[in-house]
Amino acid sequence: MHDHAIAVSDRPMALHQYRFVETHAWWLGTFGLHQHLTEHRLRQWIPAHPEREWVLERELTGAQTWLTGSADEAREDGFDLHDVAPVGRFRARYGDFDTSRDSEDDFGIELDTVFCPRPRTPRRGSWQSPTPEFLQRLPQDPAALLARLREDNPGSWFGPFAAAVTALRTTLVPAELRAAFFRALSALPGVSFAEEAQNVDGHACVALVHDAGRTRTELLLDPADGQFAGERDTLRVDSRCGLPAGTVISTTAVRTEVVDAEGEVPAGGTHFH
Repeated sequence: MHDHAIAVSDRPMALHQYRFVETHAWWLGTFGLHQHLTEHRLRQWIPAHPEREWVLERELTGAQTWLTGSADEAREDGFDLHDVAPVGRFRARYGDFDTSRDSEDDFGIELDTVFCPRPRTPRRGSWQSPTPEFLQRLPQDPAALLARLREDNPGSWFGPFAAAVTALRTTLVPAELRAAFFRALSALPGVSFAEEAQNVDGHACVALVHDAGRTRTELLLDPADGQFAGERDTLRVDSRCGLPAGTVISTTAVRTEVVDAEGEVPAGGTHFH
């Protein structure tokens, strides 16, 4: 395993505070023969006590880049931006959000506008849907963590690197475990380290790059503390749906701060419409 210059640290967090996570994303969507990148903005307030209500805000800005077909052709075929993803504010203990469009509360209010959670128990957690408890159970020894990643994720689509990115994307991985992840991932075939990278917002990052299989994945990290700062997926080969090699199919920028209350947006935060 290789040691790279990735500093790791955690910001102090009092029991009453929240982790504020803001995500700016361009994600791939498909509508019939039409493929597009759509701009998403998300904010999440994660309480220091996970059993308290978590809050999620999701917005579609309306901006799109059409990779195949066109906006006019898609609209003629019945495309509606509102079908891309649920939007609004959602609440749930343990972050177990119900963003289904057809869910209604007892008053018939659509829950993509307001969410009234039912009593919930903590999810067990998995690599596909990691929870704080799941992350706490992972080994902090890099070799043991690598063995666990390989044992649990032997597939080519959701393999060890994708599983690690999914965990780190939560921004809940503590510094010591993040360091173990970085050392474990560096031992995987096709993984390299990039000292100079940028996320979609142009912020300087360091990156672990998995250049293997059908997609090149860049795991972007804040050089100050090793926190997840975004990712970028680029096709390495032509896709079956007609997208050429070199097409970016997902790109994000993520920033994390500590705030005193849900709804609080630190300086520099994006004000949603």
